Amino acid sequence: MTLAACAPAPQRAGVPAEWRGSPNFDERRPNFVIVHYTSEDDAERALAVLSDPLRAVSAHYLVARDGTIYQLVDERDRAWHAGESRWGATTDLNSSSIGIELDNNGTEPFAQAQVSAVLGLLRDVVDRNRIPAENILGHSDVAPRRKIDPGPAFPWRTLALKGFGLWCEPPYPPAPDSFDAIAGLRAIGYDVADADAAIRAFRLHFAPGDSSGELAAGERALIQCLSQRGMSR
Repeated sequence: MTLAACAPAPQRAGVPAEWRGSPNFDERRPNFVIVHYTSEDDAERALAVLSDPLRAVSAHYLVARDGTIYQLVDERDRAWHAGESRWGATTDLNSSSIGIELDNNGTEPFAQAQVSAVLGLLRDVVDRNRIPAENILGHSDVAPRRKIDPGPAFPWRTLALKGFGLWCEPPYPPAPDSFDAIAGLRAIGYDVADADAAIRAFRLHFAPGDSSGELAAGERALIQCLSQRGMSR
């Protein structure tokens, strides 16, 4: 009982959030934020999945369609949301990230109330943990062979304009013929062991709607811009 009395209180969000503790976590330090969608039809179903010991999956936060924020895991603890993942030299994103799940079935637009809540949560989380802006990523970015969330409808540009995430606005300086776009994706942080998967993940985040196949000149120019901007920070 004495040890329990001396245990530190959970580190909670600085914005309104309802605590729904999940048992699926262990300790780690955050340096990234990974954004997901739940693939569920409502927040209560997602909460049930994220708190089920048999499913062994969790996240630090769930943001409902109406903007309600639920916190499931203490930020100091290691939630189980990224799985097998890589970004740059980091190969276990669960150990170094905060996971944010969005109440979205993967086929719908993100509600404005939800996006506003995510922006407020990100400002709070990033400021308290001193997370670099370029380290706000999607699940598809860090697991390009397995995942597509938060999907092409997620408003990455809106987040970037508020200071969350790497971004380049057109027009982009043309990339020279000698520019190696795959090396550029690696410089941004993508795992390019499967180059096609890395290209798909890049398109989901930075160029939704672009067709499959060879990288177009505009995409190569965007990769060059992003890689240079990322290295300059």
